[in-house]
Amino acid sequence: MAKTPTSAFVCQSCGAVAAKWAGRCEACGEWNTLVEEAVSAPPGALKAEKTGTKRGPKAEFVALDAETETPDRIVIGVEELDRVFGGGIVPASATLIGGDPGIGKSTLLLQAAARLARNGVKTVYVSGEEAAAQIQERAKRLKVANSPVQLATETDLRKILAALKEGAPDFVVIDSIQTLWSDSLEAAPGSVAQVRACAQELVRWAKKSGAALVLVGHVTKEGTIAGPRVVEHMVDAVFYFEGERGHQFRILRAVKNRFGPTDEIGIFEMHTYGLAPAKEPSALFLSTEDEGGGGTAVFAAMEGSRPVLAEVQALVAKSPFGTPRRSVIGFDAGRLAMLMAVLETRCGVNFAGMDVYLSVAGGYKITEPAGDLAAAAALLSSLAGNPVPKRSVFFGEIALSGAVRPAPRMDQRLKEAARLGFHTAFVPEGSPAAESGLTVTPIARLIGLVDLLAPDAPDA
Repeated sequence: MAKTPTSAFVCQSCGAVAAKWAGRCEACGEWNTLVEEAVSAPPGALKAEKTGTKRGPKAEFVALDAETETPDRIVIGVEELDRVFGGGIVPASATLIGGDPGIGKSTLLLQAAARLARNGVKTVYVSGEEAAAQIQERAKRLKVANSPVQLATETDLRKILAALKEGAPDFVVIDSIQTLWSDSLEAAPGSVAQVRACAQELVRWAKKSGAALVLVGHVTKEGTIAGPRVVEHMVDAVFYFEGERGHQFRILRAVKNRFGPTDEIGIFEMHTYGLAPAKEPSALFLSTEDEGGGGTAVFAAMEGSRPVLAEVQALVAKSPFGTPRRSVIGFDAGRLAMLMAVLETRCGVNFAGMDVYLSVAGGYKITEPAGDLAAAAALLSSLAGNPVPKRSVFFGEIALSGAVRPAPRMDQRLKEAARLGFHTAFVPEGSPAAESGLTVTPIARLIGLVDLLAPDAPDA
């Protein structure tokens, strides 16, 4: 009879299981991520039913149109946070928040927990990474030390669940899920098995008790939440806390939300006393100086229901080396390569022997295709040395044929540009009527933008 294996090799990046060790995971392609873990029954695994025993209760079914009482959301009172959550936190829900180390996840959640506690919500903050004195010192710096938040520093899942069941809180923060461990598994804390098991037990408790649960998750070097992807499927909402260390702005971005929009963002500003909602968020990523030398264009973006204006900066210079360099910050490198190929093939603009640098000011990241026209305008402006028209905005998707395609919610983009004092908008054809004080210039094909900004650009 074949022996049952007592261990398996689990990828710490994607959670794939292999029978033997290998240098490279066959599932995700990562190197040196397979770690040996003891094989055990998963939490809640069904045991074989004994003959003659009485069957347990069956699952209950309800009609799809049955009326159920919807619990009221827990309003935090921070406009940017409530916006991302969809109007407040839903009771009996689980939220996973990830972000780079030192970006401000613990600061943001400690401030949110303190505000909820002052509003009468029974709040618990459990930390597995810091000592109680460290958190208390941070609370004093943030001026929230007098808030009635119940603080605990523990990593044993059994002790945490026992305290939560006894205290029956309404809002719980676990910082972080990778530090917890369950004594039912022999794997080390932070391993795939431990993260999956601890997250499952905490989410199950939140659903039964009606408490709102927030889990903090570490991220990998690629920026995704570390551990098995199944954790993101178990929770109701997944948020990413983003930002550049050199800038004071932080963005809380929703990528999954069962109770609200999935494309909403909240913008915060880092101060000495913590994180505060940004004032005039739509204009935060604009430069206050008029460069005048070319290479900048303003993009009217949409983040959920909020228009945001961001400055795209480009520098095209002759390369001193044989292989030209392409450097991108805040923009997709693949889309930049596509834009340059369209400019060369369809418009006759030559980038051969040129170094190309493209950056989005303020640490903002452009994720929608509508930013193509602004990036192309910045490249053409830098190449020709001609600045774009003053107080002008750009948006539109560029096709491989060179056509400029419409962008969603063009009317909201134009209204925000007019409100912030812009005079000209270069947009795809079929855009809404011009706003007061804003001249709308339709661009049907990319060659029209080339003739406007770089009429003397060298041919290919």
